[in-house]
Amino acid sequence: MKHQGHFWRLWGWPIVLGLLTAVGLVSALFSDGGLGDAIAWVTLGIPVAAGLWFGWLRRT
Repeated sequence: MKHQGHFWRLWGWPIVLGLLTAVGLVSALFSDGGLGDAIAWVTLGIPVAAGLWFGWLRRT
């Protein structure tokens, strides 16, 4: 039986989006402008964009 790839196929993208969100929140909390804010914007924007794409925009 081939079950080793099943975990990553099911949980891969949610784990990636969770890690991006965690990095963005920590960066926003501890940065004081500049590159830290840019990292926070990008890493928090990607999960929002994915949620909009798969939750709202693809239904139309």
